[in-house]
Amino acid sequence: MAQQRQTRRDFLRSAALGASAVAAAQLATPGRARVAGSNERLSIGVIGCGDRGRDALMKQCLRFSDEENVEITAVCDPWKEMREKAVAMAKEKHGRDPRQFAHYQDLLALEDIDAVMIACPDHQHATVLAAAARAGKDAYCEKPWAMNLEELIEAVDAVKQANRIVQAGTQLRSYPSFTGCRKLVQSGALGKVFKVEQVRNNKIPYWHQYARPIKESDTDWKAFLMHKRYRPWDPDQYSAWYGYRDFSSGPIGGYMSHYIDLVHYITGQTLPWRAVSLGGKYVFDDPRTCPDVIHSLLEYPKDMLVSYATSCGNSNGSYTHFIGTRGMIDCTDWENPVVSGEGAVDDERIKEEGPVEPVEMLPHMQDWLRCLRSRKQPNANVDAGYSHAVACILSDRAYAEGCRMVYDAEKRRMYAG
Repeated sequence: MAQQRQTRRDFLRSAALGASAVAAAQLATPGRARVAGSNERLSIGVIGCGDRGRDALMKQCLRFSDEENVEITAVCDPWKEMREKAVAMAKEKHGRDPRQFAHYQDLLALEDIDAVMIACPDHQHATVLAAAARAGKDAYCEKPWAMNLEELIEAVDAVKQANRIVQAGTQLRSYPSFTGCRKLVQSGALGKVFKVEQVRNNKIPYWHQYARPIKESDTDWKAFLMHKRYRPWDPDQYSAWYGYRDFSSGPIGGYMSHYIDLVHYITGQTLPWRAVSLGGKYVFDDPRTCPDVIHSLLEYPKDMLVSYATSCGNSNGSYTHFIGTRGMIDCTDWENPVVSGEGAVDDERIKEEGPVEPVEMLPHMQDWLRCLRSRKQPNANVDAGYSHAVACILSDRAYAEGCRMVYDAEKRRMYAG
């Protein structure tokens, strides 16, 4: 496969010789002609080998590796222990050690890698995604895609300019149950959907489970920090980074990203135009800086209000509701949503309560793997990734700045207002 790909060096050489625009187009889509109808094995790299990288992405990729003819041939993580665990997983399946690296740049420099799965810490997603696109790699990138708008725009523009196939790790939109909800809502059965609500509560913040002792000598602290300001080694910031605002927006990036992408998928509205958020560290007294209580409200252009709330300290009261003029869908049980006319007052309300009929879907990872060959857009494509990230960044900025934030979709900018 690698022998047939036109490299960036080849392109620059051909450009200097006055190569045609056709040659440039071939560089932008290096796999299009090569993979059509091809039975060659695709080579996958993993960037970020923590719990999410191994237990979710690698496990799913390995599940479909025989059927889709792919192999994990390289892994990358600055933390030696995580890297070695990923090597063992890949070897158990494929019978040989993948190459291993501490720095993502070394993995992306491999010419035989077709695509990468990105599961590094949140503050690194946009940087690594942009670098992968520029290196000519397709990608599966965990959510949230970015922590600020500038990094998000850079990454998304890089993906589009390189014509890469990228799947966002918002896998709920590939659930048959939620695709059934999408079909029902977009049929008009619920009437006008004007409000969506989610409350997702926990007994403790989820980042508590990740804290563990680690020696600085076992990892690369500067590689972890990436473009964040330098500070002395802190094993808690390294292992429980989900709880620190330098590296995560807490429940907004961790939980709301999934939910807001689902709102976009089901309702068809994709970019909020303003948001407010309130919350803070109300319950747990520790050095971590992410809020353990947060409530965000987002308003969408077609008269729809979206409410998201998480409280850590009491797990009671979680639910997800899509509310329309003819009734509502209760999605609290992700696998078994229920539609009813509850609360509707007009003569057109839904008369009988019942389950939402599911729609068959490929699993999220398998959808991406197939798109690597077909070059079709995956279910959570680059535009979906952009939209969920905009909503999260807008809500987080509203929380951090203590004011209502507005998003201008035409100019791709945010401001207080």
